[in-house]
Amino acid sequence: PYGAPGLHRAPQSGRAGPRRELAPVTAAPLCLRRRLRAAADVLGAAASAGRMGGEAGSAAVVGSECRVKSLGLVFEDERKGCYSSGDTVAGHVLLEAAEPVTLRALRLEAQGRATAAWGPSAGATAPAAASEVEYLNVRLSLREPPAGEGILLLQPGKHEFPFSFQLPSEPLVTSFSGKYGSIRYCVRAVLERPQAPDQSIKRELQVVSHIDVNTPALLTPVLKTQEKMVGCWFFTSGPVSLSAKIERKGYCNGEAIPIYAEIENCSSRLIVPKAAIFQTQTYLASGKTKTVRLMVAHVRGNHIASGSTDTWNGKTLKIPPVTPSILDCCIIRVDYSLAVYIHIPGAKKLMLELPVVIGTVPYNGFGSRNSSIASQFFMDMSWLTLTLPEQPEAPPNYADVVSEEEFSRHVPPYPQPPNCEGESCCPMFACIQEFRFQPPPLYSEVDPHPSDVEETQPVSFIL
Repeated sequence: PYGAPGLHRAPQSGRAGPRRELAPVTAAPLCLRRRLRAAADVLGAAASAGRMGGEAGSAAVVGSECRVKSLGLVFEDERKGCYSSGDTVAGHVLLEAAEPVTLRALRLEAQGRATAAWGPSAGATAPAAASEVEYLNVRLSLREPPAGEGILLLQPGKHEFPFSFQLPSEPLVTSFSGKYGSIRYCVRAVLERPQAPDQSIKRELQVVSHIDVNTPALLTPVLKTQEKMVGCWFFTSGPVSLSAKIERKGYCNGEAIPIYAEIENCSSRLIVPKAAIFQTQTYLASGKTKTVRLMVAHVRGNHIASGSTDTWNGKTLKIPPVTPSILDCCIIRVDYSLAVYIHIPGAKKLMLELPVVIGTVPYNGFGSRNSSIASQFFMDMSWLTLTLPEQPEAPPNYADVVSEEEFSRHVPPYPQPPNCEGESCCPMFACIQEFRFQPPPLYSEVDPHPSDVEETQPVSFIL
């Protein structure tokens, strides 16, 4: 609808109206001024490069006009889900250009930090709370111009720049993202170009701090007991008691926690036992604290009538995929607990919370306590490895152990019992004293009293 930038066209109508002349626009639009300034900068760069050589000057002009077709970042092992302290992170930065590209530098940055922040509550004038802790800061130069030159020319095509760096050996905190904070690690490739904004590509790096559940502290059983009186004042209906136990404190994702519990309902109400795993997130920033509590898994038991009891003999509750416990960060903490509680109609629930640590190294069945017992067992059973002699030794002579004088002193004072046709004619205990110090049969490889009939089976003596 308009003609030249400085003039306005008269309205097209049947009647000729008064023609209004507007003053020409003296100031160029902002976008036009930016383009003119960029062109002047390009000409200046080309002139300075022309003094160093006509080829370099033409490269500067072409580079300023082109654009990077693609910029990517890939890790050497894309199947690796997470990294930990001391691991090596390796990969490539991929760059593709349709035309020659000029750049100042290509660098790689790896950063990791924990942040906790939240704004003021509605209607409050207090400032926002924020805290930050740095765990990783690595900078690598992947490509830079030669000494004395300010720019570098990349030919059209695909370019690949490898990189490799090692994570710090000190413990790194596990990656996490929550409502009021996060713990994040990322790797970023930055392409610096003359007369153009920087281009970058970023990839997140998952880091885990390993927790071994086979340590003695995490192999200890956890047991709690509590009782609650249902009702108030003189209108009590009786107590409800609950005791719960888990075999150990440390578990891993995917494991099923066996729960042992005893519930006794001495009240007049129908109660329902339940169990759940809770995740508690604690954030600290500027001396203030925020807490978030989430239920990640739960299980329900059967109703228990008045005057009845119920027992859980290893009722299982499976742990879903959750973030491992974070216990070594000063501004973000993630704890877990197994709660066994009873829903009582018309009264506050009775709850027992057993602390649980979600680790990363699974339970192997031979913890520190069990391994010490096992080692003692193997030590006590080491006699099994000893070899027995090929020929058994003869037992000692009875005369060397019991002398005739000692034998004569213990001769029974009462006469021998009469002979009977049957063995059942005299009591058995009457013959015990007689054989108190009688010598056992003599040991010999040859039978001293051979029978007339030759026996084919060997003779054995039972001592």
